[in-house]
Amino acid sequence: MKRKYLYPVLIIIVTIGFYYIEEYQGGDWSNSTEETIDKSEFGFYYLPTSTTGSIIVHDNYSLSYSEKHEQAEWVAYELKREHLSNNNFKRPYFEKDEKVRSNSADWRNYKNSGYDRGHLCPAGDRRYDYNAFEETFLTSNISPQNHEFNSGIWNELEQKVRYWAKKYDGLYVVTGGVLSGDLKSIGYEAVSVPKYFYKVILKGGAENPKMIAFLMPHQNSNAPLKEFVVPTDKIEELTGIDFFSSLEDTIEKKLENSSSISGWKF
Repeated sequence: MKRKYLYPVLIIIVTIGFYYIEEYQGGDWSNSTEETIDKSEFGFYYLPTSTTGSIIVHDNYSLSYSEKHEQAEWVAYELKREHLSNNNFKRPYFEKDEKVRSNSADWRNYKNSGYDRGHLCPAGDRRYDYNAFEETFLTSNISPQNHEFNSGIWNELEQKVRYWAKKYDGLYVVTGGVLSGDLKSIGYEAVSVPKYFYKVILKGGAENPKMIAFLMPHQNSNAPLKEFVVPTDKIEELTGIDFFSSLEDTIEKKLENSSSISGWKF
């Protein structure tokens, strides 16, 4: 190749290389498969499917962002016994998630809305490290929640999950609002207000997995947590999300069809 053509070609190659590095570091894995994103110590890939094609991988949790609803359709993370801590960190400000290409909703949408900025991955699950704690204050990790619900039955469920993480030493948690149906919205970016919230929890690893799922109407309740247990299949039907598709098919079907609380100490 003549020298006069060599330098322009090199410039083009370097430019393309920087473009792909920037895309990779940006964190939006819209075209990625679960295999390229995260593999658990349990021996299988735990991220759910995404109905939006926008999977964001953070250091301490992952999520699938819905631009239409300006929030995550799910947030997924591992919760181990060693993650549990009583560190009393100063509460940081909420910030937009810059890994979301369209930018996540501004926290000001919630101001004077009558709704809390409800964490999906709770800040209380990430007190073992300040950076992990701070990361939960990205607005891609919040959803509008009625205060009585957020501080009531939903908080009770979050505490129960931490209890299980301590007892069983290792859970996978997938949580979010049900973003379907005719939903009201808040703020100038029209952040949807879910009518239901869910948690799907897996323990035991690939050898002896156990699953439990909760579906809660978006209102406070004095009912025991057991009353909100449903088959995971029901949540999949409502959301269009396949939560643990990497499990062997017969095991996945058995777990997701069940609403048994056996093996979960309440």
